[in-house]
Amino acid sequence: MKIRGIVVKKKEIGHLLVIRLSAMGDVAMAVPVIAALRNAYPELKISVLTRRGFHAFFRGVPGIDFVDFDPTGRHKGFGGLVRLAGELRARGIDAVADLHDVLRTKVLRMLLLPCGVHFSVIDKGRAEKKEMTRRTDKKLVQLPAMTERYRQTFEGLGLHFELPAKALRKEFPVPETISKAAGEKNGVWVGIAPFAKHKGKIYPIPQTDELIGILASRYERVFVFGGGDYEKSFAEGMERLHDRVVSAIGKMSMSEEMDLMSNLDVMVSMDSATMHISSLLGVPVVSVWGATHPYAGFYGYGQDPANAVQSDMACRPCSVFGDKPCIFGDYRCMLAIKPQDVADRVAAVVAGGNDIEKNNRCERKGKSS
Repeated sequence: MKIRGIVVKKKEIGHLLVIRLSAMGDVAMAVPVIAALRNAYPELKISVLTRRGFHAFFRGVPGIDFVDFDPTGRHKGFGGLVRLAGELRARGIDAVADLHDVLRTKVLRMLLLPCGVHFSVIDKGRAEKKEMTRRTDKKLVQLPAMTERYRQTFEGLGLHFELPAKALRKEFPVPETISKAAGEKNGVWVGIAPFAKHKGKIYPIPQTDELIGILASRYERVFVFGGGDYEKSFAEGMERLHDRVVSAIGKMSMSEEMDLMSNLDVMVSMDSATMHISSLLGVPVVSVWGATHPYAGFYGYGQDPANAVQSDMACRPCSVFGDKPCIFGDYRCMLAIKPQDVADRVAAVVAGGNDIEKNNRCERKGKSS
């Protein structure tokens, strides 16, 4: 994998800036990499340039400073980026790992270059992804995970470390707003996040309705996750329809939502941020894939590839991010996935839950001894 940047020796880096402005899932994927970097270099000063709303993802990583990116306020437009560059110079930044590489970060790098700042920029593998998603003669091969691309970006600055296989489970107290509705945990808790930013990654509502009904008939609690008025309305409708369904939308902060997720036995998610947030918490994820494909490198960190539910169609993947309209107009890649197939995969994960937790306990014991 080619890494663009200037390779410097570790001793030359006093203050490292890590840039990942968005999106939510991509920022979440950066967390285990930055955690591994922190573990390998405990004396290195690390600042993360991202949006304030994403701070909760890093709560398990010690010694991280944040530079809050404000694209609609003080950092809006070119003038705002000039102001941001001045703020970074005042902090004494001398090396930058750009995990985003978009127009804003290119401009920011240009503004910092005269200050003698060293850079390493992610190689997103755009050419390989284009080959994977073209209309015909697709080259469907496993590409490097984004977490690995992030790690290699740090290597471009002479920072060498390995990633752990997966995150370890740690359950946090259930938020009071949820415990009042759901009670104390008794039996299996399942989460479902059927929505995503783009239509090519959203499970159709009729199938989601059926799937939630199946899950609610099998397990003690089913929590519906999402955001926005429409998703909130849908989740509350499911809550009224099924006794065991609880809407988690609009009731908690991001940190509290993560606390709830940590108590789940399994999360059902699309190719979305929820998959990556659950992965941060070591929660098993059954993921549903339509227009996109796990081979593009956006699979949940540490997740079992067997838990990706997808249809085998010549037209997919048609998009890296799910933002392209379906060439047939019906998103048949999602329609082909039966709710029962997803529910059966959830059942398989739940059945193996005791073994998963036993393995996690052994790993935690090994690390502490």
